[in-house]
Amino acid sequence: MANATNPCPPPFLSEARFDDGGFVDGRLCQEVAKGLRCCLPCPMTDWAYPDEFNTLGEVAQWVAVAGTACCVFLLLSWIILPVEKTHRHYLSLCLTTAVLFMNLGFVIPLAAQPDECYDAITPNSMQTNSPCAVSGAFLIFGGWGGVMWVFLRSLSLHLQICWQVVVGRNFMWFSQATGWGIPIIGIIMALVFSGVSFRFGSTCHINHENSLADLWVPMLIFAGLTIFIQFATFGYCIKVYLASLADNSASTENSNLPSYTNSIRTMTPKQAYRRVRRVIQLQWRGIAIVLIIVTDVVLFSVVFVFQDNTVEAVRRDPSTALEWIACLAMTAGDKNKCLDKAGRLVVDMPTVGAVLLLLSINGLWLLLLLGRWSMVTGWRDLLMTVPQRNKREFVSVDARMDDLKKDTRSYEMLSRENSGKTMDDSVTSSAVTPISPTYSAYNAYSTRSPIGSSGGGGGYRSPSLSRNNAPGGGTASPGPRNYHDTGNHSGRRTPDYFGSTARYHVPTRSFSSPRPPQPPPPTVTWDARDTYARASPLPEESPYGQVQGAYGRQPMGMNRI
Repeated sequence: MANATNPCPPPFLSEARFDDGGFVDGRLCQEVAKGLRCCLPCPMTDWAYPDEFNTLGEVAQWVAVAGTACCVFLLLSWIILPVEKTHRHYLSLCLTTAVLFMNLGFVIPLAAQPDECYDAITPNSMQTNSPCAVSGAFLIFGGWGGVMWVFLRSLSLHLQICWQVVVGRNFMWFSQATGWGIPIIGIIMALVFSGVSFRFGSTCHINHENSLADLWVPMLIFAGLTIFIQFATFGYCIKVYLASLADNSASTENSNLPSYTNSIRTMTPKQAYRRVRRVIQLQWRGIAIVLIIVTDVVLFSVVFVFQDNTVEAVRRDPSTALEWIACLAMTAGDKNKCLDKAGRLVVDMPTVGAVLLLLSINGLWLLLLLGRWSMVTGWRDLLMTVPQRNKREFVSVDARMDDLKKDTRSYEMLSRENSGKTMDDSVTSSAVTPISPTYSAYNAYSTRSPIGSSGGGGGYRSPSLSRNNAPGGGTASPGPRNYHDTGNHSGRRTPDYFGSTARYHVPTRSFSSPRPPQPPPPTVTWDARDTYARASPLPEESPYGQVQGAYGRQPMGMNRI
């Protein structure tokens, strides 16, 4: 009942008992008598909705926590993992960042648990409550960013499918400028000209004043353009598909790509349909996420604008809520008996709950549509290889660089007899290249072999090699000289395979720089001595052993009769 302290009937409170702190315009008051204004206690949602409304809001906030975790996982995967594991793209990365900001608008109130009311009848605003300012700013900025990046994604797809425009670096810079520049301008205008406060639920939303001009109308314009562009793209795809059904030309039956002689704009209907189908197969995830997010934003905008206009109408003309107010006064504040009358003044709870859940679940949609199983395997490979990087890998002693500097024997396997010699003394002085390793090796073998070093008839040498060596005063061959060292060095000989550099001979003709026909080259003669081939029949001695009969004992002819 009314008393001297509170002349208003319960549950209403007299406005004269409170100061002007908080968001005064958020009060719901009515003048009962001259000089007496009675106000509904704060928050208003506790009187217009059942008790399950708060539980529904908490559920939406916890879903937003899961969505935030999904967005963080996607962003870390795109940043850290290699591109072949994630197939990252700046349109996907920026859209996920925008959705992350929007989810933070629900996560911050859950963590901070702010007080929605400044006093018993006045809600808090961004000037009186820091979590309110932060959560409201994140929600508006994330909403703006989500709308802009789905708009840019649909525009990119439209340009590729309908106009055959290959979007490149210029479009990327244009997207970065508009995708983040317009949301920054939008959040500044919203906070300066409208502000945020606790309107319904524990998340702050934009105030009614100037909200249509600085937030809802511009955002809905871009959302409408996104829907229009998306449906125009769908219409073009349907047109191409129907045209391909009526195309019976044989030139497109066996080719998936246009010929080089024709422009891409003159493709036949079947070729255009194949190209459009390939693009849609690659971009269907992006198309789905565009439709989901733009639907959520449009639905939230419509619902909140309707709710805001209804509350503002009650504030301006309390007679529209007279039946509900009278019910509360007659039942001494029993809201459950008056919920049916309050339902005509506010958006019903299932609709509000659906909007809040759809906004908070966007992170899960991003993970399902933009995430890949290769991200999980990429993180598994990354985490499994990190501990192995700190383990000291076993390296052979003769393969370590510090040992190479200390001892030359670690990289050159020398015999024990050469332990007192230097490297220059131990390595053969032959200038052998990969062109003629067999020649030098055979000469070295011949000079050290008992068979090759025997007197006149101890063994066999090739005619050309024998002439080169000329141990018995034979005639020297005009072929290459000094391919072996006659010194009696012991130990392993390491040929110098890099003594000479192969020269590149420019071909006479080339496809890149055609040349006129050249006269035929002169007749080339072949000298057996230049190629170390046999120039005469087999001699009487062989390097493989003594002579038996007319033939030496050779691996391929040792049993020849």
